[in-house]
Amino acid sequence: QEQLVESGGGLVQAGGSLRLSCAASGLAFSRYAIGWFRQAPGKEREIVASISRGGFNTYYRDSVKGRFTTSRDNTRNTVYLQMNSLKPEDTALYYCAATATLSENYYSGPQQYAYWGQGSQVTVSS
Repeated sequence: QEQLVESGGGLVQAGGSLRLSCAASGLAFSRYAIGWFRQAPGKEREIVASISRGGFNTYYRDSVKGRFTTSRDNTRNTVYLQMNSLKPEDTALYYCAATATLSENYYSGPQQYAYWGQGSQVTVSS
């Protein structure tokens, strides 16, 4: 059974750092692009970053460029989201999602993803 499990969230002061991990099981991980999404209370789910199946291509939303970095280790079936210089507006429930792909594309729409994790809460205090 396909499963994605996020970990690494928590409470941090503004300016601090956190690293989220997304561990996959039950799927041929190296054939999947991975997306990171977040959803704050009362807001729509939004893309944060995406990484292609081989890790060669990445995408970041403008508000996190230069602060967040996504990477993957296909030998460990794990994707990471390193978040630096965190701001209170980064507070949200963060999800990872997976979509099968034959290419080194990344994907930014939530409807493009088939499998989702349960989410990891990130709270940034001011």
